[in-house]
Amino acid sequence: MSSSQDKPIPAGWIGGFAQSDPTFAYPNPDLTSLPLLDNMDNIKLLDRQQGVKWPEFSWQTIQGNEKSRCFQMFAPYISRLGYTNKGRIYSIICPQQGACSPNFGCMNVEVTVTGQRGWADETTKKFAADMTVEGKIWFSPSVHQSQKVKNIWRVFNALGLKFPSTKENAIVVTTHKYQDPSQPIFPVRDGETTLFKSPEFARHEAEAWHVGNIEVQIGPIKPTASKMVNDFNELVMFAFNTASGNMLQNGNLLTWNVWFTQPELVNREEWATHAERWRKSIDADHGSPTGSGTEARYFDGTLFKPADAFETDMKGVMKTTIQDIDKKEESKLDSFYKEYIEDKL
Repeated sequence: MSSSQDKPIPAGWIGGFAQSDPTFAYPNPDLTSLPLLDNMDNIKLLDRQQGVKWPEFSWQTIQGNEKSRCFQMFAPYISRLGYTNKGRIYSIICPQQGACSPNFGCMNVEVTVTGQRGWADETTKKFAADMTVEGKIWFSPSVHQSQKVKNIWRVFNALGLKFPSTKENAIVVTTHKYQDPSQPIFPVRDGETTLFKSPEFARHEAEAWHVGNIEVQIGPIKPTASKMVNDFNELVMFAFNTASGNMLQNGNLLTWNVWFTQPELVNREEWATHAERWRKSIDADHGSPTGSGTEARYFDGTLFKPADAFETDMKGVMKTTIQDIDKKEESKLDSFYKEYIEDKL
């Protein structure tokens, strides 16, 4: 594995943190002696970084059906690994994306790192980290938003309820370690995932500096104190999962191989504002400031369609069409609207 970058790796690497505790070593790194630290508290200590130019995500669009597995590269340089000259990791930036629904409008989706710990070793190229994350979903101030959603927003505001129009009031999706709902801490480890084989279009061995992998299982939405808000949040999640092929469906496993570029020096001010610039970019046009990713595809390269994530009969004939999905989504929105909104306008 090599890097396609022409610039030399900057001087200043010291190393040694990975070897400071024998339990940190592979094949089974144990990082529990390190505290889980807030992702933004120690930016002033960051010296070096590895960018993720190729964040290759994968998930089953129908849970339990491996043939339904999709592969999608999100926009480049969403994620980064930040560490000291000795190799202690102090910050990990994870992805944000935009998604649009014809009935609900446009949404921002972010994987928010709430805690991290770990080490990186530029000499061996290896690294090991643990993380805790939350999925957050909130609406963009978009002209594509439907009138019904705008009315729901207005009623929420009138009742003093938190409408997910900002990251502060976002819908929060819980996550946990694979097959262990009681464990919110999950590993980020060296190499490609061993849970499945990735197609060649989702691999970058010839051009990347190194690769790691993350496996996180999706949990339920974190409930609020309001049944009305909870019911609406479930509608939004249904719309998002319809558009994305059940990416954040409760129980699904979201995996991504992170293909790194070679180490660079950290601009601490830029690091601190990176996530905010991403959010504003998504709010503005659902694009990436560093270029677009790819469309979701199956192993053979066939493009994913939302109807694929719904049930098929024994002959493989679709029982559900795109029109049926749109109608189901619209019906759910109409039912919520009649129950909670119409008599309050």
